Amino acid sequence: MLRRFRNIIRIGPVRVGTANDHRGRVKHTAVCTAPRCDFSADYDTRAAAELAARTHRCPFR
Repeated sequence: MLRRFRNIIRIGPVRVGTANDHRGRVKHTAVCTAPRCDFSADYDTRAAAELAARTHRCPFR
């Protein structure tokens, strides 16, 4: 399913965006864009997603 992200910000190598899930609920996603890093997670609040982005450490850096 294609998600349409909006309100995207970048914190280091991590991008945080907001989208609606398949049930229409708002979800906030944090995804690391560094090579070989598989970090991605969905959160219920924007603050939680931004905190995860700020505290994420890539294992390959």
